[in-house]
Amino acid sequence: MIKIPQRIGLISDTHGLLREEALTALRGSELIVHAGDVGGPEILTRLRKLAPVIAVRGNVDTEDWARRELPETAVAQAGDVSIYVLHDVHALDLDPVAAGFQIVVSGHSHKFLRSEKNGVLYINPGSAGPRRFTLPITVAKLDLSVTPWKLDFVDLEKM
Repeated sequence: MIKIPQRIGLISDTHGLLREEALTALRGSELIVHAGDVGGPEILTRLRKLAPVIAVRGNVDTEDWARRELPETAVAQAGDVSIYVLHDVHALDLDPVAAGFQIVVSGHSHKFLRSEKNGVLYINPGSAGPRRFTLPITVAKLDLSVTPWKLDFVDLEKM
């Protein structure tokens, strides 16, 4: 019997830096979604030690490995919940409602965000890599086992 992932770790914009705090925060995830700007294949290798990983290519992922291994968009399925993953939400070229998605996960802005539009939950876990400006360094944890779904942003500097 295949276990449907309920606890989903969300990470983005690592830019080649995977902090130990991020690994600690994502421990216990049954699926990890990386919303791009990975920065190096070793990031995904380390995340895969925690859980299966679905990752997309961001604008800094220009090397051959990234073009080979990372799609521009991906779909994560968690039971009846369909999650659309892309790096920059402004590049979203489909209607998530019409396409049957309940959640859209993106990165790029380095700012964590939760918003809802037309019944679709939009999540940006923020940036887990090198600090940009004065923005916090964050990941997110999504729990689909409860209703309403629980979303927590984790400030890695406050762990």
